[in-house]
Amino acid sequence: MTVVDALTEAIAIEGGEIQGSYDGPVRRYLGIPYAAPPARFELPHTPPAWTGVRIADDVGPAAPHRIKAFPAIDPSPLVGHGSDGSDDDYLRLNIWAPRDAKAAPVMVFIHGGGFVVGSKDAAVHDGTAFAASGVVCVAINYRMGIDGFLPVPGAPTNLGLRDMLFALGWVQRNIAAFGGDPANVTIFGESAGAMAIADLVTSPLAEGLFARAIIQSGHGAMVREIDVAQRLVRKLAKLLRVAPDADGFRSVSHAAAMDAIDKLAKPWAIDLRDKDGREPVYGISRFIPVYGDDVLPDKPIDALRKGAGRDVQIVIGTNAEEMNLYFVPTGVRRKIGGLLARWLLGRSHPQAKAVLKAYGYKQKGVRPGDAMTDAMNDLVFRWPARQYAAAHQGKTWLYEFDWRSPACDGELGACHGIELPFVFKTLPTVTGPQGLGGMDPPQALAEQVHNLWAGFARSGAMPWPEFGPDRLVYQITRGEAVPEPVMPAAAFVPD
Repeated sequence: MTVVDALTEAIAIEGGEIQGSYDGPVRRYLGIPYAAPPARFELPHTPPAWTGVRIADDVGPAAPHRIKAFPAIDPSPLVGHGSDGSDDDYLRLNIWAPRDAKAAPVMVFIHGGGFVVGSKDAAVHDGTAFAASGVVCVAINYRMGIDGFLPVPGAPTNLGLRDMLFALGWVQRNIAAFGGDPANVTIFGESAGAMAIADLVTSPLAEGLFARAIIQSGHGAMVREIDVAQRLVRKLAKLLRVAPDADGFRSVSHAAAMDAIDKLAKPWAIDLRDKDGREPVYGISRFIPVYGDDVLPDKPIDALRKGAGRDVQIVIGTNAEEMNLYFVPTGVRRKIGGLLARWLLGRSHPQAKAVLKAYGYKQKGVRPGDAMTDAMNDLVFRWPARQYAAAHQGKTWLYEFDWRSPACDGELGACHGIELPFVFKTLPTVTGPQGLGGMDPPQALAEQVHNLWAGFARSGAMPWPEFGPDRLVYQITRGEAVPEPVMPAAAFVPD
């Protein structure tokens, strides 16, 4: 536990007065409600006011979700701890602010977890280092899974995104009380959080809520048509034995909902391919945003090409070996056979065999799992991020995080999520025999990456050329921008 030396002075925000605690040069305010406990399948609304001074020292509960064991790697520093949903007062946020902040840049973090797990309180994204760097850092919870991303008839769509929008509105109205500048807000997130941010950049409901965005291992391609997502609604309703509408799903307990989510996570459980035989999430999650509503009227890539989000300055990037997180600790990369690799990829891509062959399948010395992993690194993350960068008509910088973790006998590499402890300067949370970073990850690299992120929030620029016609990608550990590599996946992904 961090030792605090005193309570802060009380400040007035919406709802009443609040006090946080000092931690050296940093003020911390934990568990502030930005919305009332959510009425299921209804829009977020203003939390009730309180009397007296509220002491913001309790992070509060997380949104209902269940954390599964992960082979060889401890997931808790990355996603926090699960919640059974018994306490529904989870639409809260944490704030870390410099002790004497005045009109400081603001960074709002949106956590990942496949839109089904995670919380603002995971140890790896503690915002203390950002506050020490002169930034007011905010981290938020939002609804996930069935409650947040299932387009249930009779309920508003994209409720998880609407929670994020509601939180960003709260930041606009209240962050000045913490020393932040509401005109200088950068939103940043990883994985599902980054996917959500990539979507929100294009949303007409997000205009004026942020000036900049950092999209870590995300892009705007992981969205579904509402009609396709309705298959998931019907499948879940049948599984849970309820009517496929808002009233039916309101009757479902959080425990039953989590059981159903677990069952549908199996690769054979449901077919969510579109008319072209593509499934944009490649089985990583069943629950993603939908487009065709007021939050996302268009598919994000199409909206970008029409000029949406052109005034938002964007940094977007991926890690060099994203899929290693899923396929190395589980043994899939080393053990999977060719037929199963083709079947698994075929659940998401209509040209699975051709894709695998383009990545070395059937070539001497290339295991089927190697070809599948390398192909999915590009199909799931790298190439869609490049498409997003190319479509954005405003200022855009692209990076690749290429430091290789020594975990899992050196095979984990530059996997999904590995950049987080470097961004937040929280390497001790992932250091150790079961840590994502392995033993003795480089603190100097954490200083470098953290300063890049904080510098972007201050200035709206990165120290390498924008991603333009030359399509330059900044290699983090090399410290230089180079032309993007040739990716065979480009031939298999629609424009």
